[in-house]
Amino acid sequence: PHAIRLEGDLTLGGLFPVHSRGPPGVPCGPLKKEKGIHRLEAMLYALDMVNRDPTLLPNLTLGARILDTCSRDTYALEQALGFVRSLVPPPGGEGLCADGSTPRRPPPERLVGVIGASASSVSIMVA
Repeated sequence: PHAIRLEGDLTLGGLFPVHSRGPPGVPCGPLKKEKGIHRLEAMLYALDMVNRDPTLLPNLTLGARILDTCSRDTYALEQALGFVRSLVPPPGGEGLCADGSTPRRPPPERLVGVIGASASSVSIMVA
């Protein structure tokens, strides 16, 4: 999937149409510079400015998980499900390792909000 991930204490999600809608059978088409890349860069710039200023969020850093919607509602929904997958336990429980111990899973991502999507049809589907 098309995604950017930056580690942080708190994570902001982003859903942007970095690519346009692809032809039938292909979710993503060509890059969208003005309405896709520029919005993605604006979010990254804002996160950088907040994280550089020690007075805004002392002792916290903002991270990001930015996903490409490809201007397609169904693809965006599939991408957005990634935001909640880490919160849902695996099917069949945690399982066991070969030595009989419980597997160690990373702590769930602390997703505190999602920015986007830019089109109403995509926002409705993701909501």
